Amino acid sequence: MIPLFSIDQVRNADRYAIEQLKIPSISLMENASLSVFNFIKEYYPSARNVGVICGRGNNGGDGFATARHLINDNHQVTIIYAGKESELNGDALLNYTVLKNLLKYYSTSKLKTFKSTKDIGELAKCDLIVDALLGTGTKGELREPYKSIIQHLNEINIPIVSIDLPSGLNLDKSSGSIIVNAELTVTLADYKTGLFYGEGYKYAGKVVKGSIGIGSEYFNKQAVTEYLIEPEDALVGLPNKDKNLHKYSNGKILVIAGSGSYPGAAALTTNSILKSGGGAVFLAYPKSVRSLVVPKMDEAILLPYEDRGMEILSTDTIREIKDRFDWADLISIGPGLGRADETIEAVEQILKKGTDKRFVIDADAIYAMSKFNLEKTDLRNKVLTPHHAEFSNLIGISNFELENDLMSYGRKFVREHKCTLVLKGAPSIIFTENGDSLINSVGNVGMAKFGTGDVLTGIISGLSAISPDFEKSIISAVYLHSLAADLLLEEYSEFGITPTLIMENLHNAIKFLRNSFIYSTWNS
Repeated sequence: MIPLFSIDQVRNADRYAIEQLKIPSISLMENASLSVFNFIKEYYPSARNVGVICGRGNNGGDGFATARHLINDNHQVTIIYAGKESELNGDALLNYTVLKNLLKYYSTSKLKTFKSTKDIGELAKCDLIVDALLGTGTKGELREPYKSIIQHLNEINIPIVSIDLPSGLNLDKSSGSIIVNAELTVTLADYKTGLFYGEGYKYAGKVVKGSIGIGSEYFNKQAVTEYLIEPEDALVGLPNKDKNLHKYSNGKILVIAGSGSYPGAAALTTNSILKSGGGAVFLAYPKSVRSLVVPKMDEAILLPYEDRGMEILSTDTIREIKDRFDWADLISIGPGLGRADETIEAVEQILKKGTDKRFVIDADAIYAMSKFNLEKTDLRNKVLTPHHAEFSNLIGISNFELENDLMSYGRKFVREHKCTLVLKGAPSIIFTENGDSLINSVGNVGMAKFGTGDVLTGIISGLSAISPDFEKSIISAVYLHSLAADLLLEEYSEFGITPTLIMENLHNAIKFLRNSFIYSTWNS
């Protein structure tokens, strides 16, 4: 796991450096700007004409210092300062003054004070733009001229490197309405949570870690609850399969899914369980949709229940699957069930009966939960896998409210209900019972299709049914699901990736993961 840090923790790193290590603050800014300069040289070696847009605070100071390093390296640099000289102070003012003096000897570079958005047009002639406009103090709606500046920057078809964060991003909640669309973000001191989900994930581009020159001792001592999932974590979560394993000791799983409206969801989930190693799998579905389900099925055993032609799950049908309910190690419920009142009542009864069982709860079963009293439902040993709209509906808030404080709502839910939450999205986030938030680090836009979530439900179910560690198997499933999609990009574009292709490529994802570490071990 890669630890991720809050804004306060990173700000306190500056205080630690100045007060404990006695490093002058100007040295911290110099180290930061050298990091940015070195990453520019590494990622954009052919960029000779660079634009730098600076604000009034320390982020702007980092920009002035970065511009100086670029000029000294024979780059042609256009610096635009969005403020008045009288508004600068401290280290930012010092770097501004040094830069002004330096420019007396470099006629091909220039420093301009922002007057209107026409000034941004000068940056359109550059090979690269460095964003040093706004820092970590950004909250609420942007004021002018920053709003217009960012809008114009985003209209210029030139790569942007952001210093510490894309300007306009509220790092605390990874939100914002107008944010610089960066291709590369050099985050200073250490990785910040807000860059890896929400609007940060959307706008930060590739994130690399820059140094302020204090080493890792401070961050190693910080309490951390938010992490980025690494490949090693997915490998650890794969359950071991003993040589004397048989189908009934390899995970007994009951899938309750499908309806007349959504028969395909049941098949995707069930087939994905088998592809992820489930040993004995039964699919319970309405008998009247048999002709729609059977052609899509692989090797699972079908358990059609009498639905009197209604094509849905109802309380009357629960008794038909009771034996398999008691037999199963894990129950996977929800994909394609539909939202009829009878189905909602049946889901409530099933969850109340299964207080001692592992459950994977998805899709329409989550919708059903929004209609009954969750306080009377025991969610221990259960993992819920909603997407953002399903989760906001479940907890009774708007999707806008959720997006603006996503991490807080996720943590609060698992704390209150003692369950695990896999919040599907770009990226997916796992909220664990012990209070950790784990952000998936792989995946691509080709996954944004109907059915992809049904495949994830199946993979979680297949790996979790046999694993002694529920949490580790969930981590592995979420990562492998996205890795399988990423590996498809070698052959397909993001337009051609489908849920079925992801499911069929799962074995390659597992092999790729295992072989990567075997190769690494052999060559270490």
